[in-house]
Amino acid sequence: MSLSASQIIIALSAIVGSAHVVVDPAAMGNYLKEPRKRFHTPAVAVVLPGSVEEVQAIARFANENGVGLIPQGGNTGLVGAQVPLRGDEVIISLSRLNQVRSIDVAAGTMIAEAGVILEEAHKAAEAEGVMFPLWIASQGSARIGGVLSSNAGGVNVLAFGNARELCMGVEAVLADGRLYRGLNSLKKDNTGYDLKDLLVGAEGTLGIITAATLKIFPQPEEFETALVNVPSPAVALTLFQQLRERAGSRLNAFELIPWIGLDFQLRHGMIDRDPTAGPSPWYALIEISRMKGGLAGALQNALEAAFESGLVSNAVMAESLADRTRMWAFREQMSECQSREGASIKHDVSVPIAAVPQLIAEGIPAAEKIVPGIRAVPFGHMGDGNIHFNFSQPIGADGKAFMAMDDAVHAAIYEIVLRLAGSVSAEHGIGQLKRELLNQVKDPVALEMMRSIKRAIDPKGILNPGKMLG
Repeated sequence: MSLSASQIIIALSAIVGSAHVVVDPAAMGNYLKEPRKRFHTPAVAVVLPGSVEEVQAIARFANENGVGLIPQGGNTGLVGAQVPLRGDEVIISLSRLNQVRSIDVAAGTMIAEAGVILEEAHKAAEAEGVMFPLWIASQGSARIGGVLSSNAGGVNVLAFGNARELCMGVEAVLADGRLYRGLNSLKKDNTGYDLKDLLVGAEGTLGIITAATLKIFPQPEEFETALVNVPSPAVALTLFQQLRERAGSRLNAFELIPWIGLDFQLRHGMIDRDPTAGPSPWYALIEISRMKGGLAGALQNALEAAFESGLVSNAVMAESLADRTRMWAFREQMSECQSREGASIKHDVSVPIAAVPQLIAEGIPAAEKIVPGIRAVPFGHMGDGNIHFNFSQPIGADGKAFMAMDDAVHAAIYEIVLRLAGSVSAEHGIGQLKRELLNQVKDPVALEMMRSIKRAIDPKGILNPGKMLG
């Protein structure tokens, strides 16, 4: 950085006004404190542009003067992509770009700016009688730009795909301030490289997303939701396969949850009552949507068939919105309940769906061998192979001593994941947390292709420096 901090602050203030440049360390706190509290590096400033033109001006200034820019949405990322790494960067928050520009129900599209909170995008779609089907636990604070930059997944990937598949086009500011006008709403456009897919999931290293064209869908007439007792992940896999054959694309979600998650939540008073049908080693949270004119009872009929075949021993169907909300709260609070139990070692991994039972069966004893008494808490998206393979500290253990073993536990789990042809990052991204891991496991040719793209689009390396590729 050739300019001093004060010179940078003066220049940014000239672009957006001093009221929209945060320099006080206390005031910057919410922009610097990421959810897992692993990274604690300061920033020179936080700048909050109020228009695309201001984002362009900031990028031009940063590019000309070698100032690192860290694009930030709702600061909900779990791998440190949205917070400083070196201490000489500027966070550029897109929170003021928060308008839904248009909704076209006939075309099935919505154009939303990067700062729109995901929950507000849901409400905007619902007001028009449609839905935007990307649901994640942090939807009350996550913003569209961050959701796209991290290629977020969530619980509806099974039916609707992840963020990349729900995005038809993006508008993005490049490192030198040029504006990529890619708000495409065409279902067919075979005119060269898909630049949208390059920018989505790039964690702000190739461009600053300022708006996106998103897919919207008709609202289901109702949801059929159930919590099913299953004895093992292997049985859950068989049940999933049967349901997929019966329901097809109407199968919205199939989430695997271990009994220990229920134990944690009841013990810490996170749910008012047990939402399950009774004790079970594992539970499957299943949801099927019914569109207008569709036949009701598809999930109940499928579960009755599973009972008759001896696959399922017990289940409870949601009979009201309150029941459904309670069931989903059980699933969505799985991360928070681990925090209340103390330290935890976490993995966001994916394997082929058929390999999920093997991953869990091999991963638990592998971790127990390293840390006797460790408590396995694997849960997540059984239907797309994405398991949050987490481990809570042994009862009564020292949290810091437990976390000192994280490298060994990571190595054991990642060895199994890679042997099963899986991925070490399913939906959380790379950021700064998994940068070195990416260098170890990614195909060298793929890495060089990625680095070549980065050099071509951001030759001075000002966009999210040090993230993803280093």
